[in-house]
Amino acid sequence: MKVSRIFRETIGSGFAARAALLFLVVGTAALACAQNGAMSPYQGESDGVSAGGQWLEFHSTDKMTGTNDVRFELRSNNYFREDPDYKPRVVLFCSDGKLKLGDFNPGVRLPPPNRPGFWGQPQLQVMVRIDDTHYFKGWNWMRGHFLSMDKGTVRGMIGAQVFNVELPTRSGRQIAEFSPSGLNLDRIRQACDLTPKKPSKD
Repeated sequence: MKVSRIFRETIGSGFAARAALLFLVVGTAALACAQNGAMSPYQGESDGVSAGGQWLEFHSTDKMTGTNDVRFELRSNNYFREDPDYKPRVVLFCSDGKLKLGDFNPGVRLPPPNRPGFWGQPQLQVMVRIDDTHYFKGWNWMRGHFLSMDKGTVRGMIGAQVFNVELPTRSGRQIAEFSPSGLNLDRIRQACDLTPKKPSKD
């Protein structure tokens, strides 16, 4: 009777130890994945894989048209004062082999637009640095949460070592600092029909 009870306790403790170990391994893997930013927040989109350097690449298929959608994401090296848990990021949305949208998401609520675009659309003026070139751009202001980047800046960024964006925020002017080097240029050309181009101030 005593032996039987000891045997059951040994088996039970062994099972508990194995369960705890399994929980620890799975939890550590999930945490590592989350820290690398590879988990997709969108339903129907695959988790991210490295696209070279600090870039992540995500894939999905449009349920109605069947087109292949690819999203490239680059997070900044720093964060803005308002939210130390969310780094600014650049996101390139590509569909059916073409760039559809290049977003700059500061991770904080934007101030009101400060200039009109060519068609009268609301824009926010930002200063852009690509390697040793800097210039001002008006980017379309999208509901106060992100800015739509121009294609020329996107093409300059993907071939650069340094990409910085300075913009007004509710805490004053701040700079998002990115390291875009290392991106697999063959992948971005295939998925988005994008090739690097030296930046232009026009």
